[in-house]
Amino acid sequence: MTIFYILSSTFLITLGSLIGIFTISVNKKILQRSLLLLVSLSAGTMLGGAFLHLIPEAYEKLEPLKASLLVLTSFSLFFLIEKLLHWHHCHDEPCEKHHFGYLNLIGDGIHNFIDGLIIASSFLVSVELGIVTTIAIALHEIPQEISDFGVLLYAGFKQKKAVLLNFLVAAVVILGGIVGYSIGQQVNDITPYFLPIAAGGFIYIAASDLLPEMKKEVSLKKNLLHFIIFIIGIVIMFTLKEFVHI
Repeated sequence: MTIFYILSSTFLITLGSLIGIFTISVNKKILQRSLLLLVSLSAGTMLGGAFLHLIPEAYEKLEPLKASLLVLTSFSLFFLIEKLLHWHHCHDEPCEKHHFGYLNLIGDGIHNFIDGLIIASSFLVSVELGIVTTIAIALHEIPQEISDFGVLLYAGFKQKKAVLLNFLVAAVVILGGIVGYSIGQQVNDITPYFLPIAAGGFIYIAASDLLPEMKKEVSLKKNLLHFIIFIIGIVIMFTLKEFVHI
């Protein structure tokens, strides 16, 4: 029954990726006005998730120097990946932002894989802990999935492609659950190394790609609104850290 609980929980988390579609696809005009707001929210949740969740957890489970080196290594690798993607997709034509949509997918995929490992390890302890952990991760994922979908659209993806890619990346949580169940008790020895890797990717995407997009807005009023949304993203992550153990 344990594997059934793990697969059911991770599948429900995957379905959460569809929330963003139903939330911001109702009206195209509202969608267009909301894209930069969602980019701002995503930047806040990414930085908040990295600095308030992933890095502190990595420091608890790994030597601080080792964890910091992994964060820097991940940051550097994402920089390299961005350069390669930018060259591949923009070598023959102008391209400004499409590539960071792919980076967002990579970072989100790593994060979803970690979520799957955490869900599996929790159910291996007890069904009750697994259910509580699944609820906590769902609360964490809802704002992230909404903003991730918006980032893909803002990056230039067609709506159908954004829906498909966001769903497929969300489904990586199922893979994480299967891997976590398969390796059993050894999951705790492997999971910590994914934490700083995901953190480095989130920091790079937010600082290098999302925040610069927010800076392109010239209206002071809209800039203040985007900053408020950015802070809300951080506050969401802080609230989850304080009141929900993930």
